[in-house]
Amino acid sequence: MGQRERDRLKVLHELRQGKLQQTEAAGQLKLSTRQVRRLVKKMGQVGDRAVVHGLRGRRSNRRSSGSLVQRCLEELRKPECHDFGPTFAAEYLHRKVGIPVGRDTVRQWMVAAGMWRVQPRRVKVVHQWRPRRSCCGELVQWDTSVHAWLEDRGPWLYLIAMIDDATNRLFGRFVEHDSAEENMRTLQGYLELYGRPLEFYTDKAGMFEVAPRRDADQQTEPRPPTQITRALSELGIGRISAHSPQAKGRIERCFATLQDRLVKHLRLAAARNIQQANAGLQEFLVHWNQRFTVPAANPTDAHRPLGDPHDLSATLSFVKHPRIENNYTFSFGGKRYQIDKSHLRAGMRGDRVRAERRLDGNVAARYQGHYLDIRRCENPEPAPDPKSVQPVRKDHNRGGRSSWMRGFSVARPVNGALG
Repeated sequence: MGQRERDRLKVLHELRQGKLQQTEAAGQLKLSTRQVRRLVKKMGQVGDRAVVHGLRGRRSNRRSSGSLVQRCLEELRKPECHDFGPTFAAEYLHRKVGIPVGRDTVRQWMVAAGMWRVQPRRVKVVHQWRPRRSCCGELVQWDTSVHAWLEDRGPWLYLIAMIDDATNRLFGRFVEHDSAEENMRTLQGYLELYGRPLEFYTDKAGMFEVAPRRDADQQTEPRPPTQITRALSELGIGRISAHSPQAKGRIERCFATLQDRLVKHLRLAAARNIQQANAGLQEFLVHWNQRFTVPAANPTDAHRPLGDPHDLSATLSFVKHPRIENNYTFSFGGKRYQIDKSHLRAGMRGDRVRAERRLDGNVAARYQGHYLDIRRCENPEPAPDPKSVQPVRKDHNRGGRSSWMRGFSVARPVNGALG
């Protein structure tokens, strides 16, 4: 009798002695009151053996006969079967001999006969399985994969993909360079299609996170956020950094599947450039979202719509805060811009302006919540012609006082005569 049966027996004895009621005993045993009454009745018939299962110690009705076991082992002892493992041996017995037997059963036979040695399992450090998020849009994993997506028909491309953690819904786009600008374009497409998720799950690439800087005392100094992290913060979207590829295993496994299925799909579509690859990708995403998505535990969509305060063209841009000079100009991206006179205000000089370089290449400036009319300044002073430049006069006094009047008297004449 095991410890579980002894614990159950204690509760049943207390029930028979009137110390517990049936509902209390059922709650402690995690059984129904009907089953508790059955056990009490059986205790009156067989005693304490009522808590022991009736099949314990008896031979299973599904146990294979000894002749069948002997026949299978004789078949596996043949010279051509000397290196068969349990799994392949079970398939061999079913296919060649016609004996349908499970691999675990064959493993037990082979271990008992000394034909298979059980290797002790080693304890490995593994990542604990994280359950899916309950709602769609609660967490979206974001990563990039570089691969020969077009095989030898075209250049190597980068696939920027976003997969929903709760449903496996996939969104992606092929690009030629894995840059912050291209990732912003992909983010813009996702936001316009589905809305704003609660959080993105990314790696620690330079476009998402800046490595902290340590001073002489080994103290970490805060670093400004990257352009993508700033844009997500302005949109009210959180970002989680993955410390290992296994942490964002869903999108890593997704890339493994895409590098098999998507490559074949693009091969059948005869895609040879990035435009054809993106067109084939859109067709593949429809098939993926029908075939591989799963229903979320909670049908509520956690995506939030884009409202009036969310200007994607302004948020998804390269932003700096240069200082306004005394002549109401500011430098941005190696160029100088002049603020129009109609937008000049008191106290603007010396203050900072938000300069934005949009994804379409345009530059905009915003000051105290209002956009300014700006124009790019041309160079007002062209470089002088080297032929018209006057030669520089040589400095005769360079290196010390001149000595050309040394020994010449400068005393005043007395009575018209020189002294």
